[in-house]
Formats: sequence, structure tokens, C-alpha cells
Amino acid sequence: CTMERLFLFPVMVALLVITDSYLLPQYELLQKQLVQLEEAEGGFDQFTRSYKTFGIQRKPDNSLFFKEWAPAAEALFLTGDFNDWDKFSHPYTKKEFGKWELILPPKQDKSPAVNHNTKLKVVVHTKQGERLYRISPWAKYVTQEDTAVVYDWVHWDPPQPYVQIHPRPTKPRSLRTYEAHVGIASPEGKIASYTNFTNNVLPRIKDLGYNCIQLMAIMEHAYYASFGYQVTSFFAASSRYGTPDELKQLIDVAHSMGIVVLLDVVHSHASKNTEDGLNQFDGSNSCFFHSPPRGEHTQWDSRLFNYSSWEVLRFLLSNLRWWMEEYRFDGFRFDGVTSMLYHHHGIGTSFSGDYSEYFGLQVDEDSLVYLMLANHILHTLYPDCITIAEDVSGMPALCRAVQEGGLGFDYRLAMAIPDKWIQILKELKDEDWSMGNIVYTLTNRRFGEKCIAYAESHDQALVGDKSLAFWLMDKEMYTNMSSLVPMTHIIDRGIQLHKMIRLLTHGLGGEGYLNFMGNEFGHPEWLDFPRVGNNHSYHYARRQFNLVDMDHLRYHQLYAFDRDMNRTEDKYGWLAAQPAFVSAKHEEDKVIVFDRANVLFIFNFHPSKSFQNYRIGVEVPGKYKIKLDTDETLYGGHGRLDHNTEFFSESHPFNGRPNSMKVNIPNNIGSIHSFCNLEHSPNLNYSPI
Repeated sequence: CTMERLFLFPVMVALLVITDSYLLPQYELLQKQLVQLEEAEGGFDQFTRSYKTFGIQRKPDNSLFFKEWAPAAEALFLTGDFNDWDKFSHPYTKKEFGKWELILPPKQDKSPAVNHNTKLKVVVHTKQGERLYRISPWAKYVTQEDTAVVYDWVHWDPPQPYVQIHPRPTKPRSLRTYEAHVGIASPEGKIASYTNFTNNVLPRIKDLGYNCIQLMAIMEHAYYASFGYQVTSFFAASSRYGTPDELKQLIDVAHSMGIVVLLDVVHSHASKNTEDGLNQFDGSNSCFFHSPPRGEHTQWDSRLFNYSSWEVLRFLLSNLRWWMEEYRFDGFRFDGVTSMLYHHHGIGTSFSGDYSEYFGLQVDEDSLVYLMLANHILHTLYPDCITIAEDVSGMPALCRAVQEGGLGFDYRLAMAIPDKWIQILKELKDEDWSMGNIVYTLTNRRFGEKCIAYAESHDQALVGDKSLAFWLMDKEMYTNMSSLVPMTHIIDRGIQLHKMIRLLTHGLGGEGYLNFMGNEFGHPEWLDFPRVGNNHSYHYARRQFNLVDMDHLRYHQLYAFDRDMNRTEDKYGWLAAQPAFVSAKHEEDKVIVFDRANVLFIFNFHPSKSFQNYRIGVEVPGKYKIKLDTDETLYGGHGRLDHNTEFFSESHPFNGRPNSMKVNIPNNIGSIHSFCNLEHSPNLNYSPI
């Protein structure tokens, strides 16, 4: 048992060694970039506000100023509703460094020359004599008409824009994240709206005890089925859900509930679309991207940014600043970080953890410095900003401060955990589960680098895979989820394991927790967006929250457990505490015991055995009481634990702990679990909540 604690120290020593030999040069590259920004732009503050000078800007006298970067273009013109789509009447003036500018004076009535909610296009003339129609990379709003294939640039400048009134909540110590997609956030077979999310989903998230929302698919993407990961307009909030003001209201209402909101930001690649994307904006095969083949991602069929380009840095860093300032997001989940960090993009590469995999010529220094720069700027300007990295490689120091040579992220996603649970459910019988292997996966993280633990995310819900609930209960979810009839063996096992897996992950797996919308109540079926392959059906592109509202269905029991699990963490704060001490991982008994934040967790995964007077080790002597129990009937359990029972420790060292006590751990038919969250009594210098 002492090994559970000791294994952390070699990792700390290794991190110190790495800092001396590898990480300091990274920090020197960052410092060099900051000096260049100071000399050329007057510092990163102005540089990252370039969304106020590029694209379209309304001046105090209502004249309109247009500015673009198109270094390979021969000429630029502006056309649109305002000039009856004349392709030559309004030319841009060429400036240095590939910039182009245009000023439109106000109309005779002093109103802007381009009306709010009217369409525009940039006409690009190439050196090869081509005429291209493009959307400004800085467009704040783009829409798609019902019968159209391509999106339109729409000038968004409402006379009375929405004004957010609620301050940002303070940064949570324990991050409990609800991963959500606005478009599928309704039982109806259609694209749901920002307003629907505000009115119907936010209250559920608040009730469930989540203090953070991670919004997917907000940056505009022409292909809905891309899940938002093929971005076409980086500064535009997706119009398929509503207007920019309605998204601002969503975030404002979330803030009023004390919930922070993160944007799932995609700076790792961009859509290949040309007419309504960044690709070939100026007619060249580079501009914002590396030229092929370096500038193409073969698996994603998308373009890769040139992070060494000054104007690309301006564009991406200003993009982060835009979402923080204009919409008042509270931070970001950076998608595809593994692809950014390495020239091989993680394709065909398995990471063993050897440090030679992380430091060498395979690392893309340009993108690494960009990520350091982004985190440095965000955390300097917004000290409570939260950044999360989606990295499967395990890059050392990813979540250490840039001053230490780290990349500066607050958290990384613990991506091995959901893979492990799916592997277990797919390949192993209950009696073959390895407690040691489960504990190893949940605790295998570098000390001092915070992780977001999750049993499943949107990845596991997508078509081609199954959610945990569907792996556990499959087709019986269609017929046997009624609480008016006795549970079948499969439903009983599935409901109990669903709770246990999530609770064990919550308590042991990281310093934050994440759940994908609907999975908290065991949402049936999979997730599939309308596409040619499913006849453009919305049947699987929705979340059936109505199932929770039916008291006779067992979904509300899983919902209630998820709610009380989060509320219990909110009281005791184990996510913000030091890593757990695992005192038992008994293979034959299928029992796991650990303590964290003065809370004792007990799990029995045995499919058939219950235990009476089972001895477990405890750190602090005294009286303990049950605070959360997955076997409660409220949660679809069998109610075999008496919550009035008091447990008293003995001065009997056991499993590496100075004290111990005896508890009963019952089983359920088919799959067993029992969890005791045991609170010390107040007379032991412990502050109960």
C-alpha cells in the first residue's frame, strides 16, 4: 500500500531533471517571442485585440473600416447587398506586409453604408487571373440559407446588442464539468437553440451540481456532422442555434447560476472549405497554413496552421481574446493538442512514456511555443481563466506554469480512463476484472499536473461505439427500465456498475471530473448526426431529457445519484485534495479502498460475494458515518446499508494505515457495489460539512 504513495516521488525527480535539460530552452523561445511582440506591436495586449482592427469596424462617425491579410492576392474588392453586388466598385488599398484596407463613408443620413444583417463578400483577384469569392476570416456572423450549400458572411451590428450583467464566477477549486452540445440538447428531432439550452438545460446542470460547462461546436462549422471540429469561421458563433446575442445570454445566465463556461476551441486545424472557410483565402495554398504536404492532416482531411507566421499568431491569439471579451467565456478546452505538438501528429504513434518520445526533432517547436504563448497571455490577462488540453501523448510539463518551462495548461484530459472502462466492459467477465489494473489506470498521472477524469465523453457516445450504459444494458434499455416491475439481472447489474464506475472515476481519477450531457442518467443508444449514411436523420442527434422526467423509469435514479455524487464532492472537495492513498485493491475479494480529503471510499466489485465485518485501514481514529451509498433505493439500489450505523476505528494497523475498522459490504445479484463516504465525528478536530 505504501507503493501507492511512493511511486509519485520518482516522477517528481524526473520532472526536475527534464526542466534543467529540455524545458528551459522552451521558455527561452517564449521569452524571445514576447520580446518581439513588445518591439513590433507594443506588447501582446494590443496584438491580441486585432479583432478590433481587422474584418469590419464601425468608427464613431459611422464610417466603416475594412482590413484583411491576403499576401498572395493581386487585388481585393468588397461586394454585397450594400452595392447591389457590384464586384469592382469598392476596391481595397494595398498596404505593406500583405494587408489590404478599405474605408466606406456613412450614408447621407449618417447611418453606416452597410446595414445590420446584410450580406457581404470579399472578391479576391489572384496573380493567376482568378476571381474568388471569400468570407472574411474575421467575420463575426455567418449564416446558411435553407437551400444553400455555402455559408454567407452577414454583417452583425445590432442597434441594441445584448449586454451581459452578471460577473464571471470565481474559478472553482473542484472542477465538475458538463460537456454539452447546444444542437442536440433537446428530445426533439431537430437542431436545438441557444434559447432552449438557456431555459431548459442550464437549470438541469445547476441541479446536478456541475460548476462548469464545456460547450462544443460553437465556432462556426459548415458540416454539422463534424461535431464542430471542422471550423470554417473562427470568430463566428454558430448561427444554426441562434444569434450571437442569444449565446451571450446563455453565458450570462450560466454566470448568474455560479457556473463557468468553457469553449471547445479548435486551433489544431481548420476545414478545407474555400468559399466559406480559411483555406486558400488569398488564392494561394498557404496563407494561414503550411503549404502541402506539411499543411495537410491526412486523417482529418483538413488544413494545418503555420504557427511560425506572425499574422497567424495574430489571428489565433486574437481569436482567444475575442471569445473571452465579446462572449465572456471563462476559458478553453483546446482540441487536438497531440496533433499540434508533434510533426507526426500522433498518427501511427504509440506513446510508452519514455522521455525520448517527448523531446526531440519530432516535436513541433512552433506550435509548442504558440500553446505556451496562448496560456501565458490568457492567464496574465485573466487570472481565473481555465485551460484544458486534449492530449493523449502524456507530454511532460503540459500542465506546469510557463515560467517553469511548462506549457501552462491548468488541466489535461485523462484520456486513458474511458478507454480502460470500455475495454473492461467489452473484453472481460465481471469475475476477471483486475482491481490493481483499474487502480493503476486511475492513478497513473504525474504528480503536480492536474487531470480531468471521466468515465466517458462524447467520443464514447458516437456511432460506432457505445456509451457505458449501452455496453452494460444494451437492448434491455428499450424494454426493462421501468421501476414498476422487478429489475432483470442485466438491468440490475448495469445500473449498479454504472454508478460505481462513475463514482470510482470521480474519487480516484483526477483533480477534475467531466460528464457528457445525458450520460449522467444513462442515456440510451448512441449519437449520430444527420448525414447521407443515415438519410439525414436527427433521431440519434438529440438528448432525451424527457426520460428523466418520467418517475416510473429508472433513468431518474441514475440522475439522482449523479446529482448527489457531485453535491457530496462539493461538500468534501476531494477533487481539490492531494491524490488518494489506496489502502486496498484486493483481487480475490474485488474490493478497492482509498481515502482522500478525509473521506473514505469503499467499493466491492465482486459479482456474488458480500462481506461481513470486513476490516479496512483508516488514517484518522474515531467515529465514521455513511454519507453516500450507491445501494440506496433512491438510486436504484437495494437499500441494504443502514445509514444510522456508526463505525468506530480501532488502534489496529492495517494495510499501511495506523488504524482500522470493520464494515459490512453487501453485494447485488449479478454485480455488486457498496460505497461508504464516511465522515469523522466533530470531536476529532475534523470539520464536517
